[in-house]
Amino acid sequence: MTEPVTGRLRVDGATLHYEMRGSGPLLLLIPGGTGGAASFDGIADDLAADHTVASYDPRGMSRSALDDAEAAQRVAQHADDAFRLLELLSPRVPARVAGCSSGAVVALHLLIAHPERIERVVAHEPPVVEVLPDAAEHRALLARVQDTFRREGLMPAAAEFAAGLRRPGSDPVVVGAAAELPPQAAARVERTMADMPYFLGRIVPSFMAYVPDVDRLAALSERLVLAGGEDSRGELPYRAVAFLAERFGGELVHFPGGHTGLSTHPAEFGALLRKVLSA
Repeated sequence: MTEPVTGRLRVDGATLHYEMRGSGPLLLLIPGGTGGAASFDGIADDLAADHTVASYDPRGMSRSALDDAEAAQRVAQHADDAFRLLELLSPRVPARVAGCSSGAVVALHLLIAHPERIERVVAHEPPVVEVLPDAAEHRALLARVQDTFRREGLMPAAAEFAAGLRRPGSDPVVVGAAAELPPQAAARVERTMADMPYFLGRIVPSFMAYVPDVDRLAALSERLVLAGGEDSRGELPYRAVAFLAERFGGELVHFPGGHTGLSTHPAEFGALLRKVLSA
């Protein structure tokens, strides 16, 4: 793996850690969950063959410290962070963007807010559950998760959250398990678990309550690639992105693996992402 060039960018209320590899047009990778920039380590080198690949730790995660540790988190502010990185790394030239999970929510808002700066966006399973007809059920899930977090702590709340995301009748998810992950991904579990209280307590409630401007996205859909996991059909984030694809009359591109296919199938995931970006 090529060692990236690292940098720091001062933004409103935080200092972002970012990483860059390769040369060519900018591809900004926006991580989801607690993965941070390192979540793309398994695919960044391959993508860097024909892109300047940049990623970062979102504000409040890992090496991107908040000025105020208690500050509320908003999708729009996270999208502005991504915009500031585009302005720094690809001034005046539209860039390509890919995001996974909560990072895909950020990517959608970035496209809505700054379409002139975006050539193409790949959004893999953004959990924009407010677009679904049964959104009220998912608001109740989020309320249960936060209540469990307050009363019982992190791991019971994480288990409640994971259970609410999976398809009905599927096997339980073991939260924090790394046995089935490639060694590179498994080695990150300890660090990412350290960010779990922030993610579950601050990011999840805000990001899963986010209501995208669906009409605006529809008008920009020629620049938007909506993606889901082959193995996550019927799960909550998949249902949300599939709903948008149907609403826009477009194709839902299926990536290998499930919601975390980036970690479980990095080579295949990266190859398809590279193909989709160049289409």
